[in-house]
Amino acid sequence: MEVLSGPSRRLFLVWTLVIQLVLYGSVVFTAEGIKSCKLLYDSKSDWKVLSRLEPLANKNFTVETMEQGESYTYVFQLCGDAGGVPGAGVVQVDKGTEKKTTVIGVYNATQAIGANDWVMLIYRNGDAYNAHCSKEKRKAFVMISCNRKVDMGQLEVLSEEREREQDCFYLFKLDSSAVCPDVQSKLSTGSILLIMCWVLSSGCLPHWRFPLPAADCRSQRYGAVPQLRLLGGSWQPDSGWV
Repeated sequence: MEVLSGPSRRLFLVWTLVIQLVLYGSVVFTAEGIKSCKLLYDSKSDWKVLSRLEPLANKNFTVETMEQGESYTYVFQLCGDAGGVPGAGVVQVDKGTEKKTTVIGVYNATQAIGANDWVMLIYRNGDAYNAHCSKEKRKAFVMISCNRKVDMGQLEVLSEEREREQDCFYLFKLDSSAVCPDVQSKLSTGSILLIMCWVLSSGCLPHWRFPLPAADCRSQRYGAVPQLRLLGGSWQPDSGWV
């Protein structure tokens, strides 16, 4: 069976190569991003969860807040230097006269837990509190939730819990499609092939042969268009032609 020949085959091979190069480059780029993280407890499950966040690597997420008359900027980065601070995963910048930067958590003490449509990223071992929380080290919890409408959402500060003796934390939220589960296509194989047939070259590619019930792509090359009807949850060619 002859599938593709001549210019059509060459065009197909070129586009296939381009797509493979783009995908390969994306994988290499993002893999290098998460490798910078060091897990607090090295485990395959944590690495698996962390790998879901690869599309968020190498980008600063910033949010500004006003707390009791004081203005702060928070910066988060996945496995990278937040705000350019070496080793910091989340930082707080006091926008007052001193411009003080406080490290909330570092990415060489990372934990990652998750479920079907969310990931909780934890950075520990930040700067110690001066008076609160028994002077323990700060830590950041970043809840990343599924939102198919955005690739990388806006960072939000939900709360800072410091009115306790220990286990204080900063809680952040970020929406992203990166943690959304895969959606399985409900189209039948025949329907997908038929759609591809119409999209490519405004009909079937010349010399492309594959069997379809009650339809022959060769007929489309001479101006005939099959009528379709919905049968059993998929589109099937009708017996008539227009």
